[in-house]
Formats: sequence, C-alpha cells, structure tokens
Amino acid sequence: RASRGPRLLAVKRELAPAWAGELPAPWGLETAPDPEAVLKALRPAAKRAGLPDLVALADGWATSAERDRWLPLDQSALLAELAGFAAAPARLFGPEGQPPLAFPWAYTPWVIALRSRPDLARQQHRGWDLLLDASLRGRLVLPSSPRVCITLMGADFERVRQLRRQVLAHDDRDGLNLLLAGQAEAAVLPLRPLVPLLRRDPRLQVIWPASGAPLSWQLLLRPAGARHPAPERGSAGAAAAAAGGPAGGRLGAPPAAAAAEASAVPLPAACGGVAAPTGPAGRCWSLPPLDPRRRLALQSLWDAAA
Repeated sequence: RASRGPRLLAVKRELAPAWAGELPAPWGLETAPDPEAVLKALRPAAKRAGLPDLVALADGWATSAERDRWLPLDQSALLAELAGFAAAPARLFGPEGQPPLAFPWAYTPWVIALRSRPDLARQQHRGWDLLLDASLRGRLVLPSSPRVCITLMGADFERVRQLRRQVLAHDDRDGLNLLLAGQAEAAVLPLRPLVPLLRRDPRLQVIWPASGAPLSWQLLLRPAGARHPAPERGSAGAAAAAAGGPAGGRLGAPPAAAAAEASAVPLPAACGGVAAPTGPAGRCWSLPPLDPRRRLALQSLWDAAA
C-alpha cells in the first residue's frame, strides 16, 4: 500500500487559511469536526489509520493530553523568534528549561461582543462587570469553560453567582450564531474570529476590558509516533507571517520577538466597532493547567454559585 505523505490535522475552520496555502509539498491538510476528534486521532487505536505528523489545537485542549503525547519541536531557529510571553505556552506551561513542545502560531483575548446594544458599549469603563447588567438577564452567552467564566469575575463568589443568573447558554461552538441571530445580546467570545464580522455588520461592537482578559493560544504540535519532521523553518515562517493577513492584523500572526510585548497587537483601522483601550493586551493572562487541588477548589466555587 502506498505510504501517505505528511499531514497536518486541525479543527475545521480554526486554522488560518494562509497556513494551508503555505504548507510545502508533499504536506497535506486534514480537518476534524472538533478538538476531541483531533485528540482521538492520536490514540493508539488510531495508529493503523496513520497518525498525523502535526496537529493544531488550542492550548486548553493540548494541555489536557499527557505531556508524553507530544514530541519536542526541532525548530529552534523559529522558536527563538518568539516573544518572551510566548515561551510558557510553547512549553505547554511546563517548568523553565523544558524543551518546547508547541509552536504558538496565534493568540487572541476573550472579549465582550454586543449586538445592537450601543447603550452598553458606552459603558465600557465597567469592564467585565458589564456582563452583570440587569438588561442582559437571559440574553448572555458565556464560554463552555467554567474556569474562563470564574476568572472573568476574579474568582469572587458573589460576582460568579450573579453571572450564572445571567446566562442564556454556555456554548463555544454556537455562541456567535446565537448572537448574530438575535437570541443573545451579548457573548464572551475570542476576538480573532470577530474581526472580519466587525467590518461588515454594524450591529456588532466589541469591548476589550481595560483590566485585560484571558488569552486563548493556537498551537502547532508534533504527536509522539509522527513519521515526518515538521516543515522547515522557511516554509513555517512564511506561513506564520501570512497567517494574519489584512483581515486580522497581528491578531492572526505569531507573537514574534519584534513585537516584544503583547500590547503590540493593533486592531484593523476599519474595525470602528472595537472599543479597545490603549495597551490592554499587556494586562492579559494565559490559563495554565490546574493542579488537582486548585481544580477542585474552582469546581466547588462554580457548583456553589449555581
């Protein structure tokens, strides 16, 4: 049977199109319906079908797998170009000195997206407390992750309790659709996929709170058992540079050392609906894996606030 060429496996519609276009021959792109399907393709039972040689996953999904599921990336020159704040996700938040296991090709903050609510957009000074506005009761879509919801409220029990009363749905997959269809008036969503919509839908406005926001990282990883090495630096670097394109600015590009700081992430000038204060990205934070004790504490807070 003819051997298959090297493959990059990604969640459908989550990988920047420029990456697919810049993959060098004989690399090919395959897609899966969701992150769970990507991880399933790495299980021992899937080896007969052939393991992918690279996968693209968000940091939360990548860190949910055992660390020995991933091979160190042999791309020292490319990884050296990353800014300091990208070093931790490149190690999958392991201790300093551990070899990088991922190439963080993009990052984006969680933001508040509003539909036809200019009254709330004018109150951006309220930051994440805007989600507690009485007019949003039953009209708010939140992330599926309780941890993200808790961190937005500073792990304050009373604020988390109020937030849980507001929710229409916890839905990462269809949250944007609920907002666009008018079933919700506000949603907490990653900023990056919203940028092109802001260009053409005047009903939408985005608030990036001045206090900062949790970050979602997009990573490229090499699974244990992969048969082919990662693409050479030139090809990967070209794809990385093109990943943002004119629609996404540096929101879609890797955090290169030339940017130096996370605050060097300009939004497209055409996105007049984005209410982003100066330098909020410098106050953003990543969400490394939790130890069992901390996970239990947050789960207890979440359950008690129901």
